Amino acid sequence: MSNKSRLAALLLCFFLGGIGVHRFYVGKIGTGILWLFTGGCFGIGVIVDFIMIAVGAFKDKAGNVISKW
Repeated sequence: MSNKSRLAALLLCFFLGGIGVHRFYVGKIGTGILWLFTGGCFGIGVIVDFIMIAVGAFKDKAGNVISKW
C-alpha cells in the first residue's frame, strides 16, 4: 500500500492532469515529463489516469496501489 493520498492524486489529475502533476506526485517522473510535453498524451492519458485513480487501480512508482483517501 502506498503512502500517497488517492484524493490528492485525484484532485491533481483533475485540475493539473494535462501537465502531469499527479504523475510527479506519485513518483513517476518519466511519464510525468511525457504528460508535460504532450498535454497528458493529448488528453486521453489524463482521462485514463483519472478513471484509474477513481476506481483505485492507479499505482505509484514502486508498484503499490494508491488506496487511502
